Amino acid sequence: MSNIRLFFEKSLSLNFISKLDKTQSHYLLKVMRVNLGESFSLFNQNGEWEAKVKNIIKGIIEFTIIKKIRSARNEKEIWLAFAPIKLNYLNVMIQKATEIGVTRFIPILTERTIVRKLNDKRINKIIIEAAEQSNRLKVPSLDKLIKLDIFLKSNQYTNIIFGDLNTSNKKIDLKNKDPLCILIGPEGDFSIKERENILKLKNIIPLKINDNILRSETAAISMISIISFNLLS
Repeated sequence: MSNIRLFFEKSLSLNFISKLDKTQSHYLLKVMRVNLGESFSLFNQNGEWEAKVKNIIKGIIEFTIIKKIRSARNEKEIWLAFAPIKLNYLNVMIQKATEIGVTRFIPILTERTIVRKLNDKRINKIIIEAAEQSNRLKVPSLDKLIKLDIFLKSNQYTNIIFGDLNTSNKKIDLKNKDPLCILIGPEGDFSIKERENILKLKNIIPLKINDNILRSETAAISMISIISFNLLS
């Protein structure tokens, strides 16, 4: 069985026949050198299946599903609310957060957010590739960019772990908290007024993970790692 994994959005079932898109077909044929009759796996939130190359027509792979490999399992909902940062750092953050276990990305605009537009198509591509590489079944979702005040109004009762350098709290209790949302500030941190508004939320947990000032992507990856470890413990 090949270790090639591709995300396939449509429902899959035994003996199901369909075609890969142009990009995925090119990847299998030109990069991975897959031939007629060889196997690879397809996955989505409902499970993972073994597929076999049934036909190759004008560079497009037609496949058939021959076996179910594994079923979907319940995942803890871990959301990441973040202010967009410069492209290269953003790409790393999205990739690593997907690998570690984030299930939903929520980009927010703050007073000090520098990057104020996102390429959703590019980010979703990074998310899918990271899910394929990390053996995940569920591909994280990406919300549309929203302002911080709208995010706060919509999540007044959400369990939010707030990365806050100004707090003295270094402990968290994650029992019975699902979903969990990690909130990370922009490169210049939240303004005083924004921090005050964040701390007014009902289920907010300010958390200090390091005495040093961390870059946004470092803070995000560190907090996700800490929370994922605690959830598994």
